[in-house]
Amino acid sequence: MSAASVASAWHEGERAMQARAGVRERMELIGTRVVRDHMPDQHRDFFAQLPFLIVGSVDQASQPWASVLAAPPGFAHSPDPRRLRVDVLPADGDPLAQALLPGASIGLLGIEPHTRRRNRMNGVVEGVDGGGFAVGVRQSFGNCPKYIQAREPVFVKGERPAATPRRVEQIDAAARRVIEAADTFFIATSHPAAGSAGVAQGVDVSHRGGRPGFVRVADDGSLTVPDFAGNSFFNTLGNIVVNPRAGLLFVDFDSGDLLQVAVTAEVIWDGPELAAFEGAERLLRMRVVSVLHRPAALPLRWVGAELSPYLDATGQWPVPASERASVFQWKTGMRTLTDGR
Repeated sequence: MSAASVASAWHEGERAMQARAGVRERMELIGTRVVRDHMPDQHRDFFAQLPFLIVGSVDQASQPWASVLAAPPGFAHSPDPRRLRVDVLPADGDPLAQALLPGASIGLLGIEPHTRRRNRMNGVVEGVDGGGFAVGVRQSFGNCPKYIQAREPVFVKGERPAATPRRVEQIDAAARRVIEAADTFFIATSHPAAGSAGVAQGVDVSHRGGRPGFVRVADDGSLTVPDFAGNSFFNTLGNIVVNPRAGLLFVDFDSGDLLQVAVTAEVIWDGPELAAFEGAERLLRMRVVSVLHRPAALPLRWVGAELSPYLDATGQWPVPASERASVFQWKTGMRTLTDGR
């Protein structure tokens, strides 16, 4: 989403996506009502109760990255409606560590999976010190709870020490295992300033969820993800229309391992592959540029996983015979949500 005045609401990529989806006029009418230039008190309180934040940033080569910061609740707090203070810094090896500079655009996603609440805030880094950083609010808006898997984070004591990050240029066997088992990932994208050479004017980071295996890994290492009906903002896909670079974050909720993947992406609107995936309105196809493995990077584990009830209306990719047993065990080990929960 553009970091220009909220009065304009949507940038050209978002408008193009909305027009093709047939919702352009409706979104123009509601845009300035749902996208604010400040954080309402409800959002300020929400961020302050979270034990982790998802962060989108852009490195010096204009590549977006999605990261996660974790600390006891209260580490993110809002001194006034136009500012958010984050009292933690990224670890060495996290791309966010190099991108966190005064004046840099940044995207923040506050998400509470076990209650299925999430709010977004996009802004600009106003200062960095030894204890954390401050963000000036440019845009604040809520998101619907669709496709969020309900799991609750808990801090762990005596966890195994984080290993040295390992970077590879393509999806290796370890990365494939994480991705193909995932029911959730996060995606960072950016909108370049007009006339710039890729300099980010706005950065956004978002959540994507589906049945385990909804991210398909092709033989050539490319990734394909179904895009389901949402709020029609098209923040992520609108950014991709004008800037195909994106950064993905996969969290191993059992081990605290992180997988950060740099990609280039395109939106697929039709074709037999789309038709074969029930519930998908589009596909997002991504070519992998770089993969960063960060073992034991997160001091959180998640418990009580429950699939979103909205996934009842979605399909899944054909599962290879060799993987059917593990997918079945994963599904049957989860509790079932009932309507109204």
